Amino acid sequence: MAGYRSDRVSEDIRREIIAVIRELKDPRVKDKMLTVVRVEVSSDVSYAKVYVSALEGIETAKKAVEGLTSATGLIRREIGSKLRLRKTPEIKFIADDSVEKGINLFRQLEASKGDSNE
Repeated sequence: MAGYRSDRVSEDIRREIIAVIRELKDPRVKDKMLTVVRVEVSSDVSYAKVYVSALEGIETAKKAVEGLTSATGLIRREIGSKLRLRKTPEIKFIADDSVEKGINLFRQLEASKGDSNE
């Protein structure tokens, strides 16, 4: 049962962080194609690791993580008010390049598919 709760809370936190990111005015975050890949919540919901990826690449994701880290207080406050958790988790943002890897893999598949059709 505990696994179900942490999965549900991590998905709720992910949804709220996405909503807050849209409203941020920090130039490191604003107008970037950011994706919250996943949120890992500790078993007691006191810590959350948020993996952020950007379509532009890992360097853009790292810059966005800097902006998100500076806005952590605002993001925690919004999560706490929307989700009404007993304890709002401490958030750590981590740059992730999984979207970039996925795009590269898709391009390789498309290229190999084009080669096999010839």
